[in-house]
Amino acid sequence: MRGLVGLDVWWRACWLGACLGLAAWPALGAKVTLDPSNWGHPAGEACASCHAKSSGGLTKQWQDSAHAKAGVNCMDCHQAASEDADAIEHEGQVIATIVSPKDCGRCHATEVEQQQGSVHADAVALVGERVTALADNLTGPAMLAAGCDQCHGSVVKVRGDGTLDPATWPNSGIGRVNPDGSKGSCSACHGRHAFSRAQAREPEACVRCHAGPDSPDKEVYEASKHGMLYAANRDQMNLDSEQWVAGKDYSAAPTCATCHMGAAGKLPASHDVGMRDVWRLNSPVSERQYLVMFTDGAKRNLPESQEPPKRGAQFPKLDGVEAEVKFVVPPERRRQAMQAVCLECHSKAVAEGFMKQFDNVVELFNVKFAIPAKGIMADLYAANKLTPLPFDEPIELTYWELWHDEGARARHGASMGSANHAWWEGMYLVGRNFYGRFLPQVRELAGADAQAIIDRHVTDQPDHQWLKQPQQTNPILGFGGQGVVGD
Repeated sequence: MRGLVGLDVWWRACWLGACLGLAAWPALGAKVTLDPSNWGHPAGEACASCHAKSSGGLTKQWQDSAHAKAGVNCMDCHQAASEDADAIEHEGQVIATIVSPKDCGRCHATEVEQQQGSVHADAVALVGERVTALADNLTGPAMLAAGCDQCHGSVVKVRGDGTLDPATWPNSGIGRVNPDGSKGSCSACHGRHAFSRAQAREPEACVRCHAGPDSPDKEVYEASKHGMLYAANRDQMNLDSEQWVAGKDYSAAPTCATCHMGAAGKLPASHDVGMRDVWRLNSPVSERQYLVMFTDGAKRNLPESQEPPKRGAQFPKLDGVEAEVKFVVPPERRRQAMQAVCLECHSKAVAEGFMKQFDNVVELFNVKFAIPAKGIMADLYAANKLTPLPFDEPIELTYWELWHDEGARARHGASMGSANHAWWEGMYLVGRNFYGRFLPQVRELAGADAQAIIDRHVTDQPDHQWLKQPQQTNPILGFGGQGVVGD
């Protein structure tokens, strides 16, 4: 393996044991070890009494929650120090407007540590470069707060009077940057004020954001065999189980949380949703990914084409700040972790065969469409046939949709077992628009240079040799062959 150093003891114990069954690993979620004397704030009862009149629904959610049953009240979560950035005085108490992961971490330390190093926590940084082109230019700045931030999160700003800037609040975006410096919102999945673990295990907790062109997981999951089984057998899912281990506490169907976060056999549960992802599927060209783990708990995906850093080296995190590398997880280990979930309900041959079919679709998209299209766009920019400004020419929208919309549906459809999204809603549209829109726009833009560009990236490549056989017949359009389609 290029540049990979020997995996340390922690890696062997956690990953090899979990993925390959070489060592036992606890399947339970982390227990709250904080002594109960640390909660039950004396002012909390007054909060509930008042809010029962002004915010009855909110109070009822809390009253029915596991927090209330354990004696955790409003002030236990909302208490703040006067010097906190979002601290305000309310009914004689100093409270925080935002209950952040840092606050939740007073009791749920393990979950917050996992979440803070996850791809979810970096959701703001991941789209930072796209905001100007999409939220400002293509639509308008108002869409940032009402659209992008509601899923990715905002950088919450506190105004001079201590109130929160409505341009950045409210939102429960998964990567929200809070005034205390923590990232994320636990209520994005565990809706306040019930903070239900069952709710977070439901597909609906994820598909609020994972739906639509760039992350079409709602429609893909619902159209898959897994989604069908879940809909038919939801009452057998044991969603409120304390452990919720696949194959033990439930076996009727997997949800998003099962595959990306859940415990299965010796594989531990985790609040880091990206640990098991081999491919980056929402990019112009998909690549397998290393996972770079830093000593400060941060993580970063690194494409396989890039040389991974050595353990102990200084390497930039996603925000550009350099940190010490703890170790690097290769794509193969990530795949083994995901397959460990599959093996609770499927044979090894089925799991490996499915993954091979998925990998083949990604490679097909890359080689036949993504790499040629990206090469053509690079040639057009280099020849000044296009301005550097995104989306001011029709072909840029066509190219964007080719990989961001249709290509994403094809890849996600193959990864999650929806044949319709892999084909008709995915790769068919990729092919239709590559040949029917993208290449004609190239010819119009490049003029006399167009054929040479298309030949270099498309016509001369093995997957496109069929274009050199214009006389070959087929009855699919209702002409040629032995008869008319539909006869």
